[in-house]
Formats: sequence, structure tokens, C-alpha cells
Amino acid sequence: MSAQLLDGKAVADKVKQSLASRVAELQARTGRRPGLAVVLVGHHPASEVYVRNKGREAEKAGMLSETRRLDADSTTEKLLAEIAELNRRDDIHGILVQLPLPAAIDKERVIETIAPAKDVDGFHPVNVGNLVLNRPGFVPCTPAGVMALLAHYKVELAGSEAVVVGRSDIVGKPMALLLLRQHATVTICHSRSRDLETITRRADVLIAAIGRPAFITDEHVKPGAAVVDVGINPVATAGEALDYFAGMPERLAEFERKGSALVGDVHPSRVRAVAGFLSPVPGGVGPLTIAFLLRNALTAFERTLA
Repeated sequence: MSAQLLDGKAVADKVKQSLASRVAELQARTGRRPGLAVVLVGHHPASEVYVRNKGREAEKAGMLSETRRLDADSTTEKLLAEIAELNRRDDIHGILVQLPLPAAIDKERVIETIAPAKDVDGFHPVNVGNLVLNRPGFVPCTPAGVMALLAHYKVELAGSEAVVVGRSDIVGKPMALLLLRQHATVTICHSRSRDLETITRRADVLIAAIGRPAFITDEHVKPGAAVVDVGINPVATAGEALDYFAGMPERLAEFERKGSALVGDVHPSRVRAVAGFLSPVPGGVGPLTIAFLLRNALTAFERTLA
């Protein structure tokens, strides 16, 4: 068996094309367009890339994109003041504070200061509560993208057994709630789960979101299962590349050419031999995260027109 790849980029491109059409339609009708503000504190290299990509994709969709940059030694109060200003602005409909934040900043206060109606990350307690209660609100972008990916490839969820490996507020917990909405039977595993392989091998749908490179192997996977890899980790050595990408000459060539590569939380060469579906890294979940951030920003704008 060789798993069918879940092409997140193709799905994300369709979502973004639809968004751009809707933005153009609304701008022609109202003379306004959605505005997305991203706040970046410090100079975390990966965050710099993410913020740049989000801004570029927002502009491509026809949205107003604004990036606020604060020094790494900025205080919580200074960041809260920036958010308060963005909350007041009528031309900004979505606010995203790029995580992680410096340790000295109170992340909880920051998230709670963002107006729930502009919380396009879906992290505010109001939006978390709406998700739990199955009420309208903003859903975190990565889990929303995973659900779209599974739907596009017609992966059956109702009555299936789903296992989420990882219990973060950003991915694991909201992922489990969204799977429950679709009538899956859901188990959440974490660092203290006993006999992990026995649990994961029951899964018809397995979501890996733990931040440990290539941790999920064929021994964790039920033959024919749909496996979604949310992780993104650097491949540090040639030995790791040879292990992770055995039988994948294009990925090995990428590592040799660049001297670097990315791998998810799923061991790609071992799991693709047993899974029915597998999301690749890169090109799987990542593009969908940005697409659903833009969708949330559009939704926030549309709600101001109602």
C-alpha cells in the first residue's frame, strides 16, 4: 500500500480563489474591503516568515494588510495598547498576534484583550466557548484547515474512530471538538498517555500535532487510516534525512541541494507504506492555515455589514 497524499496546497488555492472573488464583489458593492492586522513582537525567524506570508496572501486576496512590529523587550502594556488601537479601528476587521511571544509578555492578557469579533485566530475565551457549545464564532485556523482537507478527500468521519495526538489549545483541543461535531468518536493522547501505539492503531483518522519530528511511525498506524500531519520540524542532519526520506528520492535531493528540509510529526517514508491517506510536510496542512485565517478575516468583515 502507498498512501494517497492529501494535497493541502491545492485545497488552499481553491479556498483563496473563492475568497478573492468574494472580496472583489464586496468591495465593488460597498467600497470597503476586509482589513487584517498582524502584530509581531521580537525577531523570531520562523515568525518573520509566517507574518510575511500572511501579509502577502492577504494582499493577493484583495484585503488590506497591516503589520505592526514591536521590539523583543516591549512590555505587555505596550502590546495591549497596540491591540486596543486596532480594536477601535473600523478598517481593521481581523487582529492576529503572532505566537510565540517573548516570555516576559502575558499571553493570556494579550489574547483576552483582542475583541472577540476581531479574533481571527479563534483563541479568545469567547470564541473557545462558542466552539465548545457549537455556536457561531471563529474556529482556530489549523484545525479548520484539517477539517476542510478531510472533507475534500471525502474521508468518512461520522462513526469513525479519531485519535488526536497532542492537547494544545491551538490545535489538539479544538481539533477534537471539530471531529466531535462530525460525529467521530474522539480520543486525545498526550505525553502521559500509556501504551500510545495501542490507542493510535485503533484510529481510522489519526491527527499528529505534538512537535516531535517523525515521532509517529508505521507502528502507530492502522492500515488504511487517514493520517494528518500538523507538525513542522527542521531536518538537522544527513542521517536523519536518509532515515525520514528513504525511498523518497525527491526529498533526499531537496536536502542535498538545500542542506535542509522539513519533516512533520509523522515519519513520512514509514507511514506512507501503511496509511490510506497522508498529508505531506510541506504542502499539507500549512497552506490551509493561512487560507482559513483569510476566511476568518472575510467573515469578520461580512459581519460588520449585516
